[in-house]
Amino acid sequence: MTDSRMRPLLWVALILSLAANAVASTIGATVVSVVFGVLTLACGATLVVGHYRHRRD
Repeated sequence: MTDSRMRPLLWVALILSLAANAVASTIGATVVSVVFGVLTLACGATLVVGHYRHRRD
């Protein structure tokens, strides 16, 4: 999968996992919240790494 196809999917995954994390935290599902939190961090970190790798000097 090319980087141009991956970025929008990562953004969608980031937003959905962020929303799921907020809902899970609100209802008190700690384990589910941690899973979605880690997924959110992974998506965000991947987007940041991609940004720094492909930015122009």
